[in-house]
Amino acid sequence: ARHSDVTKKTTRAARFPRSADTQQRILLAARRQFAKHGYEKTTIRAVAADADIHPSMVIRYFDSKEGLFAAAAEIGLHIPDLSTAKRDELGVTLVHHFLDQWESGESELPVVLRASATNALAQARVVKVFEEQVAAAIARLVPEDRREECAALIACQLLGLAFTRYVVRLPPVVQLPREI
Repeated sequence: ARHSDVTKKTTRAARFPRSADTQQRILLAARRQFAKHGYEKTTIRAVAADADIHPSMVIRYFDSKEGLFAAAAEIGLHIPDLSTAKRDELGVTLVHHFLDQWESGESELPVVLRASATNALAQARVVKVFEEQVAAAIARLVPEDRREECAALIACQLLGLAFTRYVVRLPPVVQLPREI
């Protein structure tokens, strides 16, 4: 009996390894599922199936669907140093960077943007990212009393572009070339 207990544990350990690789597989699967189906329609079982693991592993690493979403929706916009860009090229630089992020398939932004239409957690995440990252990126470029306003206007443009080009897929916006 002892031998079979050891074999069961070894088999279970082999099937459900505790590792950063497993967590990454879960996060990638979660991002795909949340991006495709939104927060409400994504299930732990669907994420687990996509990651080719048992659903209990998702719970083991992330505690809940909310915890999984929070981890999957960690967004780093990686905005370049805008202080080196020419003043009249700031908008183009920022838009190109944003499109590169979106189209790379590596950004968490699609997950959060799609979910933010119906989920308060995702809405809060979008607000936090733009408050912290966009405002910080333009902090040295605009007077302090205009930072919040400028960051909000930039967010309107970037999120509007992403929503119409990648979520709604409005044909005239989808057909726009990147270089204008």
